Amino acid sequence: MSAATLDQIQTARMICERLAPEHTHELVGLLCDPRVGRWLSANAQPPTEVEVVAGLASKLEHWTRYGFGLWLLRDRETGDVVGRGGLQHTFVAGMHEIEVAWAIVPERWGQGLATELAETSLQAAFGPLALPRVVAFTLPDNVASRRVMEKTGFTFQTEIEHVGLPHVLYARTSDT
Repeated sequence: MSAATLDQIQTARMICERLAPEHTHELVGLLCDPRVGRWLSANAQPPTEVEVVAGLASKLEHWTRYGFGLWLLRDRETGDVVGRGGLQHTFVAGMHEIEVAWAIVPERWGQGLATELAETSLQAAFGPLALPRVVAFTLPDNVASRRVMEKTGFTFQTEIEHVGLPHVLYARTSDT
């Protein structure tokens, strides 16, 4: 995997493709689902379609600026959208960090797709991007995401406040 090939990566079960404007409808379907949105927004409510569109514009600019970002995740066999995730710059706990992020369609929860995506993101982070550290964070009661973090080698750092809510912050370094 090289930095030049980060636009599209294949895992055992997914095609991870660079976010693009034509993904708007699929992202709205995923992120506006109340089961997903409750974990991603400050008020525990899914974002509006307008917020998803604005967020996508920001994610597209991130790719242009940094050469990496979030992917749309598709099932390799069916082509169906199974999530969104990858690496992105973020400001958390008073610091600029690179975050490993994911959101999986609820129908595919519990199948290990978030773990597969997190592992792929870590390979990109510590391989071609040569990052020294990445973080992941979530609401304290998001046990599934915390389990993904722990399974992929992240270590609990501290409790924090993010977007006005309590969160837990995990980190992983390139030498762990």
